[in-house]
Amino acid sequence: MNRPPVPGRGSTGQKIEQAIEKALDPFAAALKRATPGRLAPAAPGKPGLEISPLAVPFPAIPPVAGVEIATARAGFYKHERDDLVVFRFAPGTTCAGVFTRHKVGSAPVDWCKRHLGAEGGGSDVRALVVNAGCANAFTGKAGADAARRTASEAAKRFGCRQRDVMLASTGVIGVVLDDRKIAARLPEIEAGLSADNWAAAGRAIMTTDTFPKGSYAECEIEGVRVKVAGIAKGSGMIAPDMATMLAFIVTDADIHPNVLRAMLGLHVRTTFNSVTVDGDTSTNDTCLLFATGASGAPRIGRVGDRRLKDFSRALDQVMLDLAHQLVRDGEGATKFVKVTVDGAASPASARKLAKSIADSPLVKTALAGEDANWGRVVMAVGKTEEPVDRDRLMIRFGPHVAAIDGAPSPTYDEAKMSAYMKNPEIDITVDVGSGRASATVWTCDLTKRYVEINGDYRS
Repeated sequence: MNRPPVPGRGSTGQKIEQAIEKALDPFAAALKRATPGRLAPAAPGKPGLEISPLAVPFPAIPPVAGVEIATARAGFYKHERDDLVVFRFAPGTTCAGVFTRHKVGSAPVDWCKRHLGAEGGGSDVRALVVNAGCANAFTGKAGADAARRTASEAAKRFGCRQRDVMLASTGVIGVVLDDRKIAARLPEIEAGLSADNWAAAGRAIMTTDTFPKGSYAECEIEGVRVKVAGIAKGSGMIAPDMATMLAFIVTDADIHPNVLRAMLGLHVRTTFNSVTVDGDTSTNDTCLLFATGASGAPRIGRVGDRRLKDFSRALDQVMLDLAHQLVRDGEGATKFVKVTVDGAASPASARKLAKSIADSPLVKTALAGEDANWGRVVMAVGKTEEPVDRDRLMIRFGPHVAAIDGAPSPTYDEAKMSAYMKNPEIDITVDVGSGRASATVWTCDLTKRYVEINGDYRS
């Protein structure tokens, strides 16, 4: 940190300099903690990871009526950190969930899907128990039994049925959850429940994340202010297919579970299902939305109710914000990249084309090297076998056209393009000339740091 000039170098000048140093030290320390690219705090996440240069600060989230949160250290990690989160909800809280379609889903995913039912919604959910450090996936009957015992212990503690407790886990696959560690911390958890623990919860669910992820929005239903708040975790193994990503959103609106499920399904496609870090879908991907009904707003019981309009906007805002933060914390990421495909034959085709570009290791490594190698974008478009008119193809990086009408742009300027590629946020737009549909996917670059992080993930 630059120091202001000090007059003279005698004893008086030295004393003044020492006083300035002492006064500035706390600010320098705070700046060091907050500056992207420096080592992350030792507590949450994995020790030694650098804070993502794309990190955003955790927002101020006020208490949401009808929910209390507590965190504790259950000991799933060797280092000192909280790795257990419990949400306790008011009676009558409704819940909706969407989950990974991975063929090897985790025990907590199976538990939630079973108790939310075929429609993916529940009418009286009283608690959510989340642990980091053990995914409890690919663990067979032993893992399922551990999940059941966890729900049972929480149900006893909070006076509800097992089925009214939702579960989520994240961490290493193939390790059975030691549910005794969770049960031992439940008395501490109950004593620590507070309506103001959102930031602590965001930190406790981190794995290789380098910053906690939270979002908050407000809306109105018939003149009553309603809150929507959420946290998420994820850094690698991110290519959600829902239906290692977890997201938990709570509103104090009063919404029927079927309506809640419809709203969640409506927005998940263009938020969590439209981001990718490395193209790998997790066994544990879970997004749960809870409505406590404690705001005093009238109950919404029908999907077509016009009073949902502002709530829908706020929910989409929170979900998209959280989804973007997953990309910003992509393992080793230095670029936040928006990929838009226009002129596609159908929305499904546009989405497949955008995902192909966003998932391509060759495109992503070029972005890491700040190289506008648009030939790799052409490759990613063509390999999909989707309808593409080669002679109408257009590729643009930000405002700079790289290719047009199926050939290099006559206005292409290498110097301007190179300067643009140094930005931390990059927009890639492709028009494939086959129709009117479009889709947007967000991704990040692929750096050497990604390999380093994943090369010693279990250590």
